[in-house]
Amino acid sequence: MKLSKELKTGIFAIVVILLFIFGYSYLKGTNLLDNQRTFFVKYNNVEGLAVGAPVTINGYQVGKVIDIDFVNGNGDLLVTFSVEKEFNFSKESIVEIYSSSFIGGNNLGIKPSYDPNNVAKAGDTLKGEIQQNIMDQVTGKLAPLEAKVQSTLTSLDTLLISVNEVLDEDSRENLKRTIANLSATVAEFRGASSSMNTLLKDNKDKLNSTIANLDSTSENFAKLSDSLAEIEVGKMAKELEGTLNRFKNIASQIESGEGSVGKLLKDEELYDNLAGASLQIEKLLEDMRLNPKRYVHFSLFGKRPKPYEPPKENEE
Repeated sequence: MKLSKELKTGIFAIVVILLFIFGYSYLKGTNLLDNQRTFFVKYNNVEGLAVGAPVTINGYQVGKVIDIDFVNGNGDLLVTFSVEKEFNFSKESIVEIYSSSFIGGNNLGIKPSYDPNNVAKAGDTLKGEIQQNIMDQVTGKLAPLEAKVQSTLTSLDTLLISVNEVLDEDSRENLKRTIANLSATVAEFRGASSSMNTLLKDNKDKLNSTIANLDSTSENFAKLSDSLAEIEVGKMAKELEGTLNRFKNIASQIESGEGSVGKLLKDEELYDNLAGASLQIEKLLEDMRLNPKRYVHFSLFGKRPKPYEPPKENEE
């Protein structure tokens, strides 16, 4: 089947028209083959937002700005944008104009609100906001700093004026003398430092010997510490505790009157007997001192000792 020249020309014209439509839509950032939804948002200032700018959700591009046009005579602007991804959000979501970088243009960012009972549909008009750009943020943060710097400069100026008023001619002369004295003091310190260096240099060998002795002493202390560490402190403490317990038991027995020592301390009759015996021994020793012949007799000729005569008591 042959096609006539007129039919071929018609088909070619239709293809060119379709290509023109698709090309124009693509240049405007719209792909007719995509399953896209169109939404609207109003602003009184778009802050340089351009057609074709990306539309993002949480930083991920989901569409493009299709058209920007005036709504009324007051200068309000209507932004038409498309969402090409299948992502549902509610009508309460906020569409925000934000700056992507210092040199880049502005983008549209959807701050989604999730409500399954109020899902946004194609053709809905959403709420719009404008985010403070980076330069405005920097300027806002620098404003308090600028005020503080100005306050500091004012205080510094006042301080300098006060210093100039305080430092009269006499004060300046005193300050010069103080600086001169300080310079002399520094010179003296330099001389003392030089003398100290000379002293250390002359006694270097002695200092080395002293340090060596200190090292030896520290080694001896370390050995002593090791020896003390090897002592079984726990065993020693246990034995000492046992000894103290035995002493405690002995003291308890003595206090309760057990044993010879306990009876000696607790038995009053034994105490009285010992006291009486001590008194008798004392009298015996006194009698031996006064009458030694009564107990010891010595004779070269074998005479018999005289009979014992009791001592006469002293009459008053």
